[in-house]
Amino acid sequence: MFSSILLSEDPLFPPWRGYGLAVLGCGAVAAVLWPFSDQLDLPNTVMCFLLAVVVVAVWAGRGPAVLASVLSVALFDFLFVPPHFSFAVSHSPHVFTFAVMLTVSLIVGQLTAGLRAQARDAARRERVARGLYGLARELAGAMGVEQVDGSVARFLLEQWNAPCCLLLPTADEQLQAVGGRGGMVSAVNAGVLRQTRDGQRPLTLLAADGSGSHVHVLPLVGATRNRGVLLVLLPGEHSIGPLLEALAALVSTAVERLHFVEVAQVAQLETVAERLRSSILSTLSHDVRTPLTALYGLADSLVVGPPPLPDEVRDIAEAIRDQALRVNGMVGKLLDMARLKTGPVSLRKEWQPVEEVVGASLKLLGSALEGHPVRVLGLVELPLLEFDAVLIERVLCNLFENAAKYSPPGTPILLDAELGPEMAELRVRSGGSGFPPDKLEKVFDLFERGEAETAVEGMGIGLAICRSIVEAHSGSIRAFNPPGGGGCVAFCLPRGTPPPVESEALPLDGEEG
Repeated sequence: MFSSILLSEDPLFPPWRGYGLAVLGCGAVAAVLWPFSDQLDLPNTVMCFLLAVVVVAVWAGRGPAVLASVLSVALFDFLFVPPHFSFAVSHSPHVFTFAVMLTVSLIVGQLTAGLRAQARDAARRERVARGLYGLARELAGAMGVEQVDGSVARFLLEQWNAPCCLLLPTADEQLQAVGGRGGMVSAVNAGVLRQTRDGQRPLTLLAADGSGSHVHVLPLVGATRNRGVLLVLLPGEHSIGPLLEALAALVSTAVERLHFVEVAQVAQLETVAERLRSSILSTLSHDVRTPLTALYGLADSLVVGPPPLPDEVRDIAEAIRDQALRVNGMVGKLLDMARLKTGPVSLRKEWQPVEEVVGASLKLLGSALEGHPVRVLGLVELPLLEFDAVLIERVLCNLFENAAKYSPPGTPILLDAELGPEMAELRVRSGGSGFPPDKLEKVFDLFERGEAETAVEGMGIGLAICRSIVEAHSGSIRAFNPPGGGGCVAFCLPRGTPPPVESEALPLDGEEG
């Protein structure tokens, strides 16, 4: 059993010294009692030898106690039972005395040695329990996996002089040693480590150094997943016991706590950063929109108001007006993005046809689509969908505007729809070179553009707004490059169960309406 390595009988002397103590103790008792053999009766002499057996059992253990029992009977017979200096027995009842003396001495010696071993076992168990309690306190206050590894290593060296190695998974799920103590890992096959981690069952392997020691592979089983593996090198052939399993549970709890603390800190930092960014965007949007509106109004009044301006001045005023309008659109997008990021999006959903929203979006863009004919396919087959018309109109406007910006002049823009079993998908396809293959997922991030260096104006906010709106509708959005060239952005909206539409039948000839 594993407990034998921790709680085994540990005599105060080496084995050969213990047996020497048995011989010396019995000889000393015989030497002390021999001068008084005439005055002492045999029962008292027997009791003195039994006392020697008890002392030997306490100080030397079970084996020397057996030797002391046999020597006590032999010395008692040889020195104190007539005829002296002979093992011959002149009186037959003495044989029964010898048998009883040997039996009692053996029983007393074994019981005494057992009690002594139990006392030492209890003390050792208490020491191990105190060590585990102290380790639990250290692990509860650990601020990193390096501290966990150091505390466990010190505990094992202090308690059992056993080296250890803590293995934790990396980002690619490969086990890596903590604290630079990876020498023990080479003695264990990588497949065995994965088997122990995935199977969550401890294993015991023979050490490869020929010392007879065993490497105990302990899985660190957490509440949600396996957190790693703990290797412990112990001498002898011993199975894994409850103390090592309790140690593995403590380590697993500490590692899992540190993981969740790290996740919570990252989430908190992301939340604070997002709130700060949204607050800055909202503040800038409100503070900049007012002077932009005034600038646009002044420039427009110069363009349309009397008296007519010279052509050069008029061109400058129109440029100021157009640039103010463009910047105002960017500020509007910033304000929309800040509003979408600061809290849950409030949707005003209604069951309505998609083609109406598409038509409103095309009408709203107006001159932004000049030179890019728009083709619409498949909208008639779509059923009524439940969505917020204003927000979906904003999504379509952004997609059409992006398609027009990145398409060569004269290239058509295609909007088609496909009806699935649970979702309805709308796709806006444009010409040009399409999206960079390595940015198909990143283009929906805030301030992320398909091409960093380009003459096309923009801040990389439009697609981020589209994703926020679509995800608020429990939908999804993606970007890809079709095989025929160009780029395409597709978003899905849930079909749901539209309400029945009651049709009004026209009266036939001769019937009253």
